[in-house]
Amino acid sequence: MISLANLAPVPELYVSFESAQKLKVEAGNLPSWDLTQRQICDLELLMNGGFYPLKGFLSEADYNGVVKDMRLADGTLWPMPINLDVSEEFAAKIEVGQDIALRDQEGVILAILSISDKWVPNKSDEAKGVFGADDVAHPAVNYLHHTAGNVYLGGPVIGIQQPVHYDFKARRDTPNELRAYFRKLGWRKVVAFQTRNPLHRAHQELTFRAAREAQANLLINPTVGMTKPGDVDHFTRVRCYEAVLDKYPAATTHLSLLPLAMRMGGPREAVWHAIIRKNHGITHFIVGRDHAGPGKNSKGENFYGPYDAQALVGQHQKEIGIEMVDFKQMVYVQEKAQYFPVDEVPEGSTVLDISGTELRRRLREGLEIPDWFSFPEVVAQLRRTSPARDKQGFTVFFTGLSGSGKSTIANALMVKLMEMGGRPVTLLDGDVVRKHLSSELGFSKEHRDINIRRIGYVASEITKNGGIALCAPIAPYTATRRAVREMIEAFGAFIEVHVATSVEECERRDRKGLYKLAREGKIKEFTGISDPYEAPTHAELVVDTENVSVDHCAHQVILQLESLGLIRG
Repeated sequence: MISLANLAPVPELYVSFESAQKLKVEAGNLPSWDLTQRQICDLELLMNGGFYPLKGFLSEADYNGVVKDMRLADGTLWPMPINLDVSEEFAAKIEVGQDIALRDQEGVILAILSISDKWVPNKSDEAKGVFGADDVAHPAVNYLHHTAGNVYLGGPVIGIQQPVHYDFKARRDTPNELRAYFRKLGWRKVVAFQTRNPLHRAHQELTFRAAREAQANLLINPTVGMTKPGDVDHFTRVRCYEAVLDKYPAATTHLSLLPLAMRMGGPREAVWHAIIRKNHGITHFIVGRDHAGPGKNSKGENFYGPYDAQALVGQHQKEIGIEMVDFKQMVYVQEKAQYFPVDEVPEGSTVLDISGTELRRRLREGLEIPDWFSFPEVVAQLRRTSPARDKQGFTVFFTGLSGSGKSTIANALMVKLMEMGGRPVTLLDGDVVRKHLSSELGFSKEHRDINIRRIGYVASEITKNGGIALCAPIAPYTATRRAVREMIEAFGAFIEVHVATSVEECERRDRKGLYKLAREGKIKEFTGISDPYEAPTHAELVVDTENVSVDHCAHQVILQLESLGLIRG
């Protein structure tokens, strides 16, 4: 039986305060890398022992072992690659054997990395080995190919200071702080509940049952690093957790936040979560249905089976040193007025459930969310950040070839929306943005991507603050449009409108003679001529402007916005 008795501290990578002060001065002369949000999460858990036994970012040999069979080069179980991905430009300036400073996004030095390995990974092999498929419908695979740097660095880390968090400071415990807390309270067995969603009544019933089954105290241990694009933000989620904490017995339950950047890696992720919780002093770990699953693949099928994660953790729980508490999906039985595991529902019973999609619809449309599903305190918190859809900000993103009519339709739509009133409307036209926001950029693929991401950032801020953003760039690349969609959908709706005017018609309309110059080779990398246009395959709306009035096209967008509940007719 696993118990917390005589639990020793987990090794950390931090040096003493005095040594850290000296290293900060020395690190000022080192090349430095500004960490991404995901890298900051990884580094924090490396330094505080959450990723024990790792002593830094994986070497190439460790990485290869992890990708292939979930084991470091010395045979230790470890399922997830933890590497410092950097740009080719930065990698060209540094060498193996060199030290670099790792800084947060404000420039504060958090650690020093002694580079032992530098290599270019095969990202397709990594995607297949770690996530089961090289399919960009998986958020981590999309991140791997379109966000992560192309060069990996490995080597030991010297921790100087932990990342600064200004939010929920009293709820953030390091592994050793949690271990000390458990020892202080005399808790010998603790079961952890991993979540990236608000807690509803089904979750409460599941955690109650898990604690009873394990005869253990309960740790509610939500991830507050990166989760899946489109998830409820962690500020709202933590307020929801705090709102229902008094539904649990105070002496038996603790809430602690985990700064983990999830990969949504299903079975491998579940094993990773179990190892991390073991490092935090946990004895039992709840693995539920489709643990850390990312949803559907590009064929519309689930990436992982509903209980694949339970099977993989079950194979490795003894080696990890933690006991898995496995649970089926919890559903509400109307006749019994209580929750049951789906495989224990009495025959002939009426089962009630509300999916995540249905919950979001009810929040959007201001519909009732029944008490049997969630707590009034949780619903109140969710409604604070999810007002009725016709009160939310949103972005309409027009994409199409030069001359397709994007800007003209966007202008007409802007006037119609302003006529309706209610929310401020901002038009981010491609040419205008080029003049005021991206005047220094050229037209290479890299620069076009930067320009579109800038437009996306501005649109996301407008959307976050309840306004309407209308964007009308060419935006020829699928991956960049997806990145902008994810950026905006964190705050509101994103409606992609493909203005699908043919290149022949665009060329016929061309008053500036740009297509002619492109065909003569005088304009390089011109979309539709010498550079590809990757047409959207899942746009919310497709319009063709040939033989159709601008007013009609704009009205089609208005009807689409009405059907989505974003405006009222």
